[in-house]
Amino acid sequence: MRLAFAGHGASRGLALGRARVRLPHALEVTEQRLPASRVKEEAARLHGALEATRAEMRTLREKLQGALSKEAIEFIDLHALLLDDPELVQALEALIQQERYSAGYALRVQRDRLAAVFQSMDDPYLRARLDDLDHIIGRVNAHLHKHDPLPRGTAGEVLVCENVAPSELAQLQAQGVVAIVSAGGSPLSHTAILARSLHMPLVVGAAEALSRINDGDVLMVDGESGQLVLDPDAADLRRYRELEQRDQRERRDLERLRSKPTRTRDGVDIALYANAESREDVARAHAVGAAGVGLYRTEFLFLQDRDTPDEEEQFLAYRDAVLAMGGRPVTFRTLDLGADKADRAGLALANEDNPALGVRGVRLSLLYDAVFDTQLRAIVRASAYGPVRVLVPMVSCREEMLIVRRRLRRAVAAVRRRGVAVQVPPLGAMIEVPAAAIGVHGLADAVDFLSVGTNDLVQYLLAVDRNNDALGDLYSPLHPGVLRLLAHVLRAGAEHRMPVAVCGEMAGDPRLAPLLLALGLREFSLHPAGLLELRRTIRECDLARLQERAPRLLQARDRRGIERWLESA
Repeated sequence: MRLAFAGHGASRGLALGRARVRLPHALEVTEQRLPASRVKEEAARLHGALEATRAEMRTLREKLQGALSKEAIEFIDLHALLLDDPELVQALEALIQQERYSAGYALRVQRDRLAAVFQSMDDPYLRARLDDLDHIIGRVNAHLHKHDPLPRGTAGEVLVCENVAPSELAQLQAQGVVAIVSAGGSPLSHTAILARSLHMPLVVGAAEALSRINDGDVLMVDGESGQLVLDPDAADLRRYRELEQRDQRERRDLERLRSKPTRTRDGVDIALYANAESREDVARAHAVGAAGVGLYRTEFLFLQDRDTPDEEEQFLAYRDAVLAMGGRPVTFRTLDLGADKADRAGLALANEDNPALGVRGVRLSLLYDAVFDTQLRAIVRASAYGPVRVLVPMVSCREEMLIVRRRLRRAVAAVRRRGVAVQVPPLGAMIEVPAAAIGVHGLADAVDFLSVGTNDLVQYLLAVDRNNDALGDLYSPLHPGVLRLLAHVLRAGAEHRMPVAVCGEMAGDPRLAPLLLALGLREFSLHPAGLLELRRTIRECDLARLQERAPRLLQARDRRGIERWLESA
């Protein structure tokens, strides 16, 4: 019988397929005691499953490097770190050796112990890490019992589940899953961001999904509106085909924009840069006609191995990115670790009381002189092959940038002594900290350009963790305070003749392009997958008209007022 209900659209796209239901994770393992003669064998079986899971994570990371956003890579790395956590591994060994539990039951007992600790925490972000614990224990349990933790035979199916981890998405797509419907989750989550970059339809917050949908049910999914139709009728199927044909036409139209300029209807050129973290991303950026790379995430080199990459390894990666852009500028962001981005080499500090406000970004770089100087020399050497800029994350004050500039000049001098003719690259600051945004005039003589990281800026400005589902309605760039601060930064850039770009998720949302143009933005930096759609939107905008309406936008008193402005743009 036909049934229609809705969640929240998190990633655009249409899908029609049979449902594959994955119930919430639970280790349904009964207590099992082992004879003393089997304890050693069972401990070995556990370690075999742990190592198989580690190998799976390594393989997944290597296979998907460059195809995934940094957030997804970070989650894969987080899961790898959980596997090496002594509290998990040693406790499991003790349960097998001392209590003589089976490996499967030991997993269940230790999972429940750790879950109680997570659930007692006041910090919602830390409580949410229980999902990561369940995900990794589920993988270990799957290897213990020799079955795949992800559903097989899923080609053409819609996965219906409680939640889905970012690290699963690319695997699910490769297995033929055509869409995902989750009972939990947020359109602003890391999973949603990655789903959009992979063009996988995703509906989140569909509370009825697990109770209403059964394995094998035919399900129609609209990832834009969040609409779900169970057992669609003839009219639904007709509408689906019409929407599908519309999307196909849209994709063909977008392909025609590859070689077109990014120019408003009234003839103003806008620069579209790409965010990247690999050669594959850079190649895609070049193919869609990006003006350059506005944000190259260098930390991926530090997340792969247990040793920090040396100068030569970094130089080769940076050089290849510069060469691939064929003379278009590449902006290298210096090491951005800390908070929830932990490297395998142990540079990021562990057990900080408040890691989001801790030693991260430029603070971490300035803590490790040798590591930072090595990275700067590698970037400077790459600048001999084409135009390069250096971007510094998590800047709070002018003093930090003055220190970085001295260090950059020292790196240039060191490279010149080797006989390489290089100049001091332009130096920029990421505006992510509210104090840096408010005091942006003080940075004017210390930097050459600015790049606004709206993801963190919005989070810090509103005091809202964007990954906390319970606060999803509060996290929004469409807040009057956010827009006024952005306008302040853009005005300061114009006054001091400093180029200002926006490189967060806000820049990649075509719906927000008229708003950003009205505020004065002329440089966008986004994932290459969304660049053509943004180009089309900008080509339809009349900049002069948007500028005339900008005062009304800044007078809006609430989110609804801003939304009404966008509707009439």
